[in-house]
Amino acid sequence: MSSAVPLLVRPIEVTTTPAAPPPTAEAVPAARSALARTAGSAGSTVLRLAKPLLAFALLLGVWELAPRFGLVDEVFLPPFSTVVQAFAELAGNGQLAEHASASLTRSVTGFSFALVIAVPVGIAIAWYKPVSDFLNPVLELFRNTAALALLPVFVLILGIGETSKIALIGYATFFPILLNTITGVRTVDPLLVKSAVSLGFSPLRLFQKVILPAAIPSIFTGIRMAAAGSILVLIAAEMIGARAGLGYLITAAQQNFQIPQMYAGIVAISLIGLGFNFALVALERRLSRWRTSPANA
Repeated sequence: MSSAVPLLVRPIEVTTTPAAPPPTAEAVPAARSALARTAGSAGSTVLRLAKPLLAFALLLGVWELAPRFGLVDEVFLPPFSTVVQAFAELAGNGQLAEHASASLTRSVTGFSFALVIAVPVGIAIAWYKPVSDFLNPVLELFRNTAALALLPVFVLILGIGETSKIALIGYATFFPILLNTITGVRTVDPLLVKSAVSLGFSPLRLFQKVILPAAIPSIFTGIRMAAAGSILVLIAAEMIGARAGLGYLITAAQQNFQIPQMYAGIVAISLIGLGFNFALVALERRLSRWRTSPANA
């Protein structure tokens, strides 16, 4: 006797994903326009970066080839590759780090003292007329006296050590920050100030929310000028009575006729100056996020 076993077969359900609707006539041009804007933005960024790189490449190319083709005396202006080799040697034996560290310590210390004093004094002069009337004559007298002209005075009064060099840097960097702070505070839009006062802002809140943010671009212009000036004054100060620092390195290399080492010290100064500038620009952008650039307006 045989029995049949029924097979239960479950039907297979086939699910289909509905096809995306075809793009409308309005969507295609919009997508193309977005892609064009993205490509244009990327292209402009590449072009913006390529221009300074091309300028540097041309400069270094002329520096490399001019001595080799006899356009200038190779003894007094060695090729750039020779300077790079001397730079690498100084970096390898630790001399470059030692001199750069000494210069940076002096520069940052003097610059910091000037920044801490100049910004509050500039705000006080710009905001309170009695303070301006009292301090302006003295500040105008010293502002028109070159810092390097006072180097012998600083050395005589403060000695030939670190104090005189730091004080000279502070003196040289004080006035760019001070003057730009005064300009920044005085050129704040009066309508902004009146609007804040009408909203009941206290003097402290008015300064925090209106005056200082509006003055930051001008203040940072002075800070960047002062940073560049601090490097220049420092090198000149280190050429007199110093035993370490990039200024001392350049002077010693020149006196010993080690010309590639001298140019290596100059390149190191340039790199430090660029580093200062990039750091300050980045900090300014971070503190000025509220500003709308013309491209994004």
